[in-house]
Amino acid sequence: MTAGPLVVLVGPMGVGKTTVAALLAERLGCAYRDTDDDIVAEQGRTIADIFVDDGEPVFRAVEKSAVGRALAGHDGVLALGGGSILDEDTRALLTGHRVVYLSMEVDEAVQRTGLNVARPLLAVNPRRQWRDLMEARRHLYTEVASAVVPTDGRTPEEVAQAVLDALELKEA
Repeated sequence: MTAGPLVVLVGPMGVGKTTVAALLAERLGCAYRDTDDDIVAEQGRTIADIFVDDGEPVFRAVEKSAVGRALAGHDGVLALGGGSILDEDTRALLTGHRVVYLSMEVDEAVQRTGLNVARPLLAVNPRRQWRDLMEARRHLYTEVASAVVPTDGRTPEEVAQAVLDALELKEA
C-alpha cells in the first residue's frame, strides 16, 4: 500500500461519502477528511458558488490541487468529491491506495439528494442529469476502486461495515 490515507472513498454526489468517512474514522480510530470541505474552507465560498462564478474548469483545477494535498498529507479516511475522478492525474495518484467506490442507483440518488439541494450539475432535469453523469463516470469510479460497496437500501452504519469487510480492516 502507498503511504497516505487508510481508506479513500469515491462515488457520486449524495452517496454518503462524508457520513461514511466519519463513521469509518471513528471505528478505525483515526481522523477523516473531505476534499469538498477543504475546498470550501480554502476558497471561502460554496462549491455551487465556485461553479457559478468561475465555471467548472476552475473548480476542477482547485479540486485537483485539494485532492493531491489530501492524498499526500492525510493518513486517515478521505472522502473525495464526486467529480474528482474525472482528472487523469488524480486517477493516477489513487493507484496503490485502498479506494472504495460507494455506488447507488438513480432512484436512491433522487431520494437522497432531494433534488432541491444546491447541486450545480443537477440544476435542470436532475434525474436525467444524474443518469448522464453516472454513465460518464461509473467506469472511472470502477477503474480506481479496490472495492465497490453498493449503498442502496443500507444505513450509513451498514455501509461503513461493508467497507471494513470489503477491505478486511479491523476496528480500533
